[in-house]
Amino acid sequence: MIIDYRKLSAKALRGVIEEFVTRDGTEQTDVETKIAQVRRQLEQGKAVIIFDPETRSCTISPTDTGAPRDA
Repeated sequence: MIIDYRKLSAKALRGVIEEFVTRDGTEQTDVETKIAQVRRQLEQGKAVIIFDPETRSCTISPTDTGAPRDA
């Protein structure tokens, strides 16, 4: 299920993005840069947040077209 990032509070969005970018053990010095990059990708329609209700977890995935999506 695709979640419209615009419907999340600023705190929740940051939490989702931060968890995503630190999953692979990202160096803490790179976290803020990576958070900003992922946020831009969401804003540009190049990525989407996907929620899996079965595992109750989120991931961020690239889109195919890069075009903004309406939710």
